[in-house]
Amino acid sequence: MNKQEQSSRSISLNITARDIPGQINVGENNQQIQQQIGISQLEQNARKTILFLAADPTNISRLRLGQELREIQERLQLSKMRCQCRLVQRMSVLPVDISQALLDEEPKIVHFSGHGTNSGALCFEDEIGESKHVSTNALSSLFELVKDQVDCVLLNACYSEIQAQAIAHHISYVIGMNDAIGDKAAISFSIGFYQALGAGKSIEDAYKLGCVQISLQGIPEHLTPVLIKYPGTKLYQ
Repeated sequence: MNKQEQSSRSISLNITARDIPGQINVGENNQQIQQQIGISQLEQNARKTILFLAADPTNISRLRLGQELREIQERLQLSKMRCQCRLVQRMSVLPVDISQALLDEEPKIVHFSGHGTNSGALCFEDEIGESKHVSTNALSSLFELVKDQVDCVLLNACYSEIQAQAIAHHISYVIGMNDAIGDKAAISFSIGFYQALGAGKSIEDAYKLGCVQISLQGIPEHLTPVLIKYPGTKLYQ
């Protein structure tokens, strides 16, 4: 399926207002899993936190972000490293929610899924659920404040390489997209990325498997994800 045939994670010029998307709460599910596998409080504190941020404004074409989150949950829960990973999600994210989540959760990996513009802005939501752009400089400045905390940022949105290049001046590994990316390719990349992380592989190996998963689905977008390593050196494209 080519880009024209599937939903794209870039904003559309012809927009139609829709219902405000509901939020998905996975906190209770995570707590039940922790109890079932007997994780001690000390082990919980030592786990690597993955923060999943999603925004799907009502005035832009809708994305399958719920499916992407479920796929990530499944890959991590079935992995051999499940006791060492903690997945936290924030849906319908406003700009103010980004800094709050970073402060509250202290994640090692930050994953954003949503829309991006061809000028490099990422689309979050405003108070009524419509698109609110966040500039490259603003997001880069925010990640500069948590550079000793965050190891990797994944921007699963169209044209997000511009943001990734700026953030990579502060964060060790940043992944962005050098073009528009369809929903199916974006989800496939996430599947491969978290399969590898769940198996204890490196960020670089996780990036490679994400690209391979896109190819395995027969989608001609495996060159769209770009991995950039601090201080802004592009490793793969």
